[in-house]
Amino acid sequence: MPAVHRTVRTGVVESFDEDRGLGTVRTDDGAALGFHCTSIADGSRTIAEGTPVRFVVVPGHLGQWEAAEIVPL
Repeated sequence: MPAVHRTVRTGVVESFDEDRGLGTVRTDDGAALGFHCTSIADGSRTIAEGTPVRFVVVPGHLGQWEAAEIVPL
């Protein structure tokens, strides 16, 4: 099985819809990556907009890159 390259990045939570459990992280270089609340590493299922975070970039379910293993800084 080929190794999967995991890219660790930093950014800020740009938006988060608590009812839907969906949000967007804006990376330090300006890219926007979606995420689901289950991707928050501490299991809290919620995160405030404007929170600086560290995360891993992974292939998403719809063929787009997503943020995962999100950790508030």
